[in-house]
Amino acid sequence: MKKRVSIFTWIVKLVAVLILLQTLFFKFSGAEESVYIFSKLGVEPYGRIGSGVIELIASILILIPRTTLLGALIGFGTMSGALLSHLFVLGISVKNDGGELFALAVITLICCVVLIIQNKEKLPDLLKLKL
Repeated sequence: MKKRVSIFTWIVKLVAVLILLQTLFFKFSGAEESVYIFSKLGVEPYGRIGSGVIELIASILILIPRTTLLGALIGFGTMSGALLSHLFVLGISVKNDGGELFALAVITLICCVVLIIQNKEKLPDLLKLKL
């Protein structure tokens, strides 16, 4: 049973990370769609580049077992912002993408929630401050 959970966990991690990393090329290269989205949100170029950096950090943290919870929390926050942006500013479909970006954000958010639930016992340790 332990092996099944481990395989499932790695599938969830890889799905989230692959989606997060796939969007980095578009954000860092200044692709038309990314520039459009962040211009409409009023945070171009800093929001585009900043969110790319945050997503890169979240991806790396998700892959490292000791930091999966932190990466998933960062990914959850980032995807929550993306979904709220779609719902209240951009719309579900952006530049006639048929809602693909929205769907990818939902999938990534769900993966992050699964990882947070799986690692919830580590939350108190994450909150401890060592002074």
